Amino acid sequence: MTPTPRLAFITMVGTLAYLGLAILGWGGFEAFFSHQALIALAIALLMLSGVALFSRGNLSPGEREDRANRWVIAAFGLIGLLAAYLPAYTDRKEFWILDGDTIRWLGVVLFAAGGALRIWPVFVLGRRFSGLVANPARAYAHGPPYPAARCAHTRGRDAAAHAVRW
Repeated sequence: MTPTPRLAFITMVGTLAYLGLAILGWGGFEAFFSHQALIALAIALLMLSGVALFSRGNLSPGEREDRANRWVIAAFGLIGLLAAYLPAYTDRKEFWILDGDTIRWLGVVLFAAGGALRIWPVFVLGRRFSGLVANPARAYAHGPPYPAARCAHTRGRDAAAHAVRW
């Protein structure tokens, strides 16, 4: 699928804003980009965002949901902002860190692998994948990666999220 200019713009702005929060947490561009692992992490983030643009994932609203559940959007937004800023800040302040570059590189590997596991099912399912709502009428895919893990995208998302905290 060819991304629309609007989707590409929104994706890149969101990605750069998320990366910008991590750079801010580290204390600026010079401090952030002085670590090879963080450069690799930024490249992996930009590559995964670019690849995601060419997936055929479905962002339609799907079935009408209960509006009382909309509070989770604000909660997830706050968690997302904290997940972007706080790990970089605590690493800069050497608070709650395990090791230096070794753990950073492990985090880069986990982030890239988790991101790949997250995007793989989106490409496999194509239009049947819905990132916004559960689709009870969705036909299940039977090819890789689904025989091994029905919800591989969730495991990939979780692996990537844990890697960001490292």
